[in-house]
Amino acid sequence: TSTARAKDDGAMSEGEVQTLAESLGVAAMKYADLCNDRVKDYVFSFDRMLAFEGNTGPYLLYALVRIKSIFRKAKERGVSVEGGGGGGAFSIAQPQEKMLALALLKYPGALKATGDACEPHRLCTYLYELAGAFSSFFDACPVLAAPDEATMRARLRLCALTGKVLEDGLRTLGIPVVERM
Repeated sequence: TSTARAKDDGAMSEGEVQTLAESLGVAAMKYADLCNDRVKDYVFSFDRMLAFEGNTGPYLLYALVRIKSIFRKAKERGVSVEGGGGGGAFSIAQPQEKMLALALLKYPGALKATGDACEPHRLCTYLYELAGAFSSFFDACPVLAAPDEATMRARLRLCALTGKVLEDGLRTLGIPVVERM
């Protein structure tokens, strides 16, 4: 059938598109509301809320979807990704890998500070910075095209941890996550 063919070529079904649109809308609205410090003026802007660049819910969802895409492609290529990269050891060689690893280590503190102060914008700021660190890593450090197996596995582990933290942070904020866009 045409639906089966559409799924085979990566196209989304009508239901998936509807679910994605709803999730993006919720992410945009909730994130725009939560990312502002409560003592600052609020400026309502659909254009800013719905942007896939900058400090927005859709930008964070896009970062998470990129990570999930890496793992889908790895599975398609026959790369074992169980346990977040197939059990590869951590190896931090590139500056962008170090920047991402350091950003990941800040998550428990960001959660605690958010809860202690009852200020969700702190978690939003952390997630935005993490997504930026991942973007720099993604641009500079090929994961599936890494120079060797050990580097690929180490980078897959960084991606897996980043995905878990992004997903947990978004869910903590009440923002729905998606598998693909």
